[in-house]
Amino acid sequence: MNKNTVILISGSGSNMAAIVTASQKDRWRERFGAQVSAVISNKADAPGLAFAQKHHIPTAVVDHKGFASREAFDAALMAEIDRHTPTLVVLAGFMRILTPGFVQHYAGRLINIHPSLLPAFAGLHTHQRALDMGCKFAGATVHRVTAELDHGEILDQAVVPVLPGDTATTLAARVLTQEHIMYPRVVERLLRHMTVVKEG
Repeated sequence: MNKNTVILISGSGSNMAAIVTASQKDRWRERFGAQVSAVISNKADAPGLAFAQKHHIPTAVVDHKGFASREAFDAALMAEIDRHTPTLVVLAGFMRILTPGFVQHYAGRLINIHPSLLPAFAGLHTHQRALDMGCKFAGATVHRVTAELDHGEILDQAVVPVLPGDTATTLAARVLTQEHIMYPRVVERLLRHMTVVKEG
């Protein structure tokens, strides 16, 4: 059975693009029976959708503005995701807070990347907050998603030094380059582990 990864985005999807590129370059299908089977956005104009389509990956839009409640949106989103029988659901710049029911539905299969060294600076404006606190290091964290925002088991972290004269913008750009390396690595590791467990 194919191990399907569904990626959720809201914007440019640069981390999604890094994962798709790695999946094709490193032959995940041949090695793990794994593929990125869909990219889903809550915004029809998300630039990342065009990248996915260019790489022959099915895309879908579930616009949160069309739903009366967060629960109704999450139910529709789950229905779209579940069409692809996902082994992993990967949040890659998906700018929606998910309901506990959604998180529970994908327990153990749902991961996220956050632009700070968790548990420090959960939530928004992470780079500016790190600068305001005088941090010497910043970075990013890939973690399992739980009902509590930006908590859950830490799967990997990338550390980036804060340089003299850094702004939130320059720091974010440097962290992002490390995210593009780390996130595909974590996804591949999870898929490889699933392959070993299945064979064992």
